[in-house]
Amino acid sequence: MADVSHNSSFNQSSEYGNVYCPQTVFSVLTFTLLAMLVVATFFWNMLVLVTILRVRTFHRVPHNLVASMAISDVMVAALVMPLSLVHELNGRRWKLGRALCQVWISFDVLCCTASIWNVTAIALDRYWSITRHLEYTLKTRKKISNGMIGLTWLLSSVISLSPLFGWGETYSEMDMECQVSQEPSYTIFSTFGAFYLPLCVVLFVYWKIYKAAKFRIGSKRTNTITPVAEAGEVKEASRQQPQMVFTVRHATVTFQTDSETWREQKEKRAALMVGILIGVFVLCWIPFFLTELITPLCSCHIPPIWKSVFLWLGYSNSFFNPLIYTAFNKNYNNAFRNLFSRQR
Repeated sequence: MADVSHNSSFNQSSEYGNVYCPQTVFSVLTFTLLAMLVVATFFWNMLVLVTILRVRTFHRVPHNLVASMAISDVMVAALVMPLSLVHELNGRRWKLGRALCQVWISFDVLCCTASIWNVTAIALDRYWSITRHLEYTLKTRKKISNGMIGLTWLLSSVISLSPLFGWGETYSEMDMECQVSQEPSYTIFSTFGAFYLPLCVVLFVYWKIYKAAKFRIGSKRTNTITPVAEAGEVKEASRQQPQMVFTVRHATVTFQTDSETWREQKEKRAALMVGILIGVFVLCWIPFFLTELITPLCSCHIPPIWKSVFLWLGYSNSFFNPLIYTAFNKNYNNAFRNLFSRQR
């Protein structure tokens, strides 16, 4: 009985102790990689923000949208991911109290929702600049982009703060749980507002971009000169001046300016960037939001390890966003080089 009591107390202390200690090399490696992901996410997004602040040409559209996305992703790395890592280290048990739990969950929902809607805003901006570049002037673009940024943070705030006003519970002291409110009505509202609605928007936008690009390729015509007669010849008629008759066989003249070529390349690059940005966004977040929607509605049990995998896969989207955007923008690459060369 003593042995049983000792083992029981040992297991209990291991389970409810201050910090969960991983016992395997795989666990240590996993936590190390997650810590590196947190640091890298913070670093890349801060680099984008510093570049936008220091380079004057970036103080305009669409860089204000990129700055808003970088701010939301920096907040994910600074305010959300570290506490989530502590949560994982404690064996997914929350031991930091109700107040900090509510703050963490609120920032989690706020920052992740804002990040998702910022991706949507960038996709919409690219769509309008590609398909309506004549009407979508700099003044109009600035107004619309500022409006989208304001709506992004307003909607994200409404979704994140709703549980604080009684829409479900985020903290359970008895079970030592801290999670997003599992109230079915809030689950539907939050998942649709934070993911499924922007998902529909970005998929529609990319479909329209693809159609517009296909239409341009199909409708692209060249100016041609079509032959009428045979070869060139000289005819002389009586009492008339000699006439030179020139005909052209199979000649094609193409009128294309350098600016058109530059615009086409820019649009192709923008379309590719939007496609990759949307693709990574969907792959990162869809597993998490599928489980978030299904679990409260059907009372299904999903193993905690898979919840952690899906959650951190979603967080990783904040790491990929700045990498994807800057990889397709030569101005950012040049600005990064200048920033580091000055510091040397």
